[in-house]
Amino acid sequence: MKKILFFSLIAGVASFFSVGCNKKADKNTSPERDSTYTTVNHPEWSRNAVIYEVNLRQYTPSSSIKEFGTHLPRLKELGVDILWFMPIHPISEVNRKGELGSYYAVKDYKAFNPEFGTIEEFKEVVDSAHALGMKVILDWVPNHTGCDNAWVTEHPEWYSKNEEGEMYGPFDWTDVYELNYDNQEMRNAMIDALKFWLTDINVDGFRCDVAGEVPTDFWDEARPQLDAVKPELFMLAEASKPELQKHAFNMGYNWPMKDLFSEIAATSGQYTFKKEGEPMRTFPQKHAIAIDSLLADQAANYPKDSYLMNMITNHDLNSWEGTEFERLGNLQKAFAVLSYTLPGMPLIYTGQETGMNRAFEFFKKDEAPQWEPRNEYFTFYQKLNELKHSQEALNVGEAGGKMKRYPTQSHSIYAFSREKGDSKVFVVANLGAHADYISFSGVMPAFPDMVDFFTGRKADIPEDTLLEPGEFLVFVKK
Repeated sequence: MKKILFFSLIAGVASFFSVGCNKKADKNTSPERDSTYTTVNHPEWSRNAVIYEVNLRQYTPSSSIKEFGTHLPRLKELGVDILWFMPIHPISEVNRKGELGSYYAVKDYKAFNPEFGTIEEFKEVVDSAHALGMKVILDWVPNHTGCDNAWVTEHPEWYSKNEEGEMYGPFDWTDVYELNYDNQEMRNAMIDALKFWLTDINVDGFRCDVAGEVPTDFWDEARPQLDAVKPELFMLAEASKPELQKHAFNMGYNWPMKDLFSEIAATSGQYTFKKEGEPMRTFPQKHAIAIDSLLADQAANYPKDSYLMNMITNHDLNSWEGTEFERLGNLQKAFAVLSYTLPGMPLIYTGQETGMNRAFEFFKKDEAPQWEPRNEYFTFYQKLNELKHSQEALNVGEAGGKMKRYPTQSHSIYAFSREKGDSKVFVVANLGAHADYISFSGVMPAFPDMVDFFTGRKADIPEDTLLEPGEFLVFVKK
């Protein structure tokens, strides 16, 4: 959730070990428990899945869920597995931002936004997605409600209050009021609302907005109750907080990897995004090899078999921090390849598969992407989805292959392989500012019975192979 630029700053500077700004959440966080592996049940269908974020307001000219349903065959053809809908609840009118308000100012947790159609039409789309083999998760806003949510008048004790006894929003989010997780009745009502969408609408899980601002012990309390309703539940936390994935969430955001991608791109002179009226953002100097340190930190601090969601864009980044083209420049396709081949689950955001190079409006209706004709970006992501589905080595969590790094003499050339069973994937990419030769400084990779995934040619890297900035190779076992 980013309704204002302030949150962009928070996400940009948050460290990997951040536990959020909410002192109440820190106080109520579950105590550390020795747990080598996550206790969360990962559905088998999630192991090689691709997640797609649906910005329903901007997806079609009408913004209707019924019109969106006509796009399901195209998304199936693209190869996505999980449809994550940005919030579909009615939006509060009191203190509303802009013409239509923020999706994240929820007026009623058990209703469907009439801007998009009816709840019956939404259920029909959920059923149609299931018939095509896709799963559906809802964006859920548990930390706060809109200012005219019925709970505000019916249960004012469910909200946090300042010294004057007034409700308030977190940070400077003026269109919402923060909920009080010290109140067990409110917790019960929140779990009841979550269950409604599982039982009555048959969704498959939730993406939980600013999940790290809600006490971890709430999620640990909620997860078993939700599992009892939906045994193959899938939960995504908008947080990079390892403790959330011990007992509650299947997957967290890989915000640190997103930040590192931007830092590498800026070091290579590719970051061009500039907020109006502000100086150009500066970044620490980072090169491709920094990926190793981040992966080591994550392996050491997350429970084994955790998932992280990799991305080069999403609704927050697109609207507030720049498109993938502005942040990553000519390296954006190389980083997309890494988002699919490094450990984790890849995300595609509305319009990413068309190469859309503009920011969506956040508080009002915007022009829908041009879905036809299919272009090189559709083909590119369709091919990456095929790679993810066909290569066991790229499965998420412990089901995937371990990484083997191949150091090179260039700090910009990043090379690795992953292998599991009969599946082997080798990746090399130039993340630098200049063309560079692939010159290995240690163990040389071998490519017996492997082919270039994108061309089908026999896999080979001659000694004089030169990679241009943003160029990459992906080899797979035949």
